[in-house]
Amino acid sequence: MTSALYKKIFIATDGSTQNRKAIQHSIELAKLSGAKLYAGYVVDTAAFASIPMDSGWEMMYELLEQEANVATESVGEMAKGAGIPFEMVTLEGNPSHEIIEFADNNDIDLIVLGTLGKTGLDRFLLGSVAEKVTRNSKVPVLVVRGDSEKEE
Repeated sequence: MTSALYKKIFIATDGSTQNRKAIQHSIELAKLSGAKLYAGYVVDTAAFASIPMDSGWEMMYELLEQEANVATESVGEMAKGAGIPFEMVTLEGNPSHEIIEFADNNDIDLIVLGTLGKTGLDRFLLGSVAEKVTRNSKVPVLVVRGDSEKEE
């Protein structure tokens, strides 16, 4: 079965086990609709803007790139197992901005994000990528609440 509604689905992953439910939802939706799945990881370079550009920063950046590859390859293996067309994407910058921009520039039909559902002070202090994407995206967004580490 294929669907005209979803042809391209973008799953934003951070490589965490809490993001697993969102990945499973994106794969199932892609499978049911015949969509291509894009797995994206955003290297948050804004978080390192105040660090001087030296060899220490370069090492940190390389580690983040490796983490991005591991996270997106994991989704790719799951997608391949489900027989879904798949592409890995590594973006750099502010996560919510980069996710929205990628979706806009690549005709993405659905963005899938995981969240821990933080509330109150935690959400205020940390900000929420899922909330920012949901508020600002022109593309429909599916937010899947993950399990906290205590529940695992």
